[in-house]
Amino acid sequence: MNFELQAVDLLIILVYALILLGMGFFFLKRSKSSEQFMIAGRSIPAWAAGIAVMSTYTSSISYIAVPGKAFEDNWHPLIFALTAIPVAWFVTQYVIPHYRKHHIISVYSYLEENIGSWGRYYAAFSFLLFMVGRVAVILYLSSLLLTSFVPVDIGTVIIIVGGITILYTLMGGIEAVIWTDVMQSIIMIIGILFAMYLLSTEVFVQPENLMQHAFDRHKFSLGDSHFSFSNRTIWVMIIYGLTENVRNLIADQNYTQKYSTVATEREAKKSVWIAMLIYLPLTAIFLYIGTALFSFYDGTLHVLDPSITKGDEVFPYFIATELPTGIKGLMIAAIMAASMSTIDSALNSSATVAFIDFYKKFSKAGDSKNRDLVFLRGTTIFWGILGISFALWMIRAQSALDVWWQISGIFGGGILGLFILALYKVKISKAQGMVSVAFSILIIIWGTFLRDLPRAYSWFECTIDPIIIGATATLGLVVLALAFALANRSNRTVT
Repeated sequence: MNFELQAVDLLIILVYALILLGMGFFFLKRSKSSEQFMIAGRSIPAWAAGIAVMSTYTSSISYIAVPGKAFEDNWHPLIFALTAIPVAWFVTQYVIPHYRKHHIISVYSYLEENIGSWGRYYAAFSFLLFMVGRVAVILYLSSLLLTSFVPVDIGTVIIIVGGITILYTLMGGIEAVIWTDVMQSIIMIIGILFAMYLLSTEVFVQPENLMQHAFDRHKFSLGDSHFSFSNRTIWVMIIYGLTENVRNLIADQNYTQKYSTVATEREAKKSVWIAMLIYLPLTAIFLYIGTALFSFYDGTLHVLDPSITKGDEVFPYFIATELPTGIKGLMIAAIMAASMSTIDSALNSSATVAFIDFYKKFSKAGDSKNRDLVFLRGTTIFWGILGISFALWMIRAQSALDVWWQISGIFGGGILGLFILALYKVKISKAQGMVSVAFSILIIIWGTFLRDLPRAYSWFECTIDPIIIGATATLGLVVLALAFALANRSNRTVT
């Protein structure tokens, strides 16, 4: 269903896009070396780096898909945000000091120091694939919103939004990424607070308490508490939240690169806590909006259009039909801000990993400032185009949040397992490590594809909730590697 934007709304969106491109041009003159492109000369203040970390957590996935999930189900995504707090404590106490001490830019170089080059290359390549999936989901969701207002097909919108983000990111590097993230986060927070206020006035001021319908349908529940891994239970979300947040803050270049842009270890730790203190309440607000939308469209006063078939489509529909001119343009700009602030980080970190972990390791050419920058900007374009291509495929997905959770598990599981081995200095050979990784990949294949098998093969099918397949693969990798390490120790003892 399409809704026509007024000239004021279109002007707001156009001005927003021009500001982003202007910021890219502004930081172009300061991005004259590979180090400046990747870590901004370690000149970013902690508060700005923290907001940038938070904006990596919150994107159009949060802005559209999290309210969509609360509208369809309940508040179980809040568990993910809650588990980030103990993980943040662990990272600030034990991980960041080590990364800062060794001046790590690409976090995957840490794996080479502790388990070998094979681990570094596998993790870096998995990360690059992971970022393609992330860019695709976010581009799809933001473009889904815009197609409700402009008479252009979603594929064209994906290409335009992706192209603008690629352009300002490749010009200004990480400095442009962080400062545009700060601006975009402010827009995003203002937009989401306004939406919360508007919905609250609608569902609480009516003679009939519309929110009571949400309570009656258990919409504020965190999920089923039964001990089961086959359904989206509380236990499944705790496992998913812990493993994904550990992977995010320890093993994801998209996050860890932000720690490298500040001047000191203390500032790096502060940036993480700033991110957490903003991210947790924002998640609760996103979920509240989804629940309030459920109450708003309960059929008493407002009815959803029959064409709305996905939870992901409800919030955009509300914006299109209920917000006044001008505010509507600001809300669309806010969602675009949430989208672009995550995509730009993904593109810059992908270019950094490709540069440090592959180009600098294998290139036989001597150091050249110009050549390095050409490579970094070229790979920014390359990964952006791949993300756009997969975003076009995402158009057929039923729930973008579910797809994102599965992508996270598939490409993130093996990476996290290797970092656990490295952090605890588990001693295994290259062959043993590769066998452990292969075993984790087999678990991922089993958990992803071997479902709903014919009755004769039902004993072999996977019934585990898809979002914890990554955690299962991580566990398999670590257990097998520990078995190898114990065997190695026994052999040394015998000899």
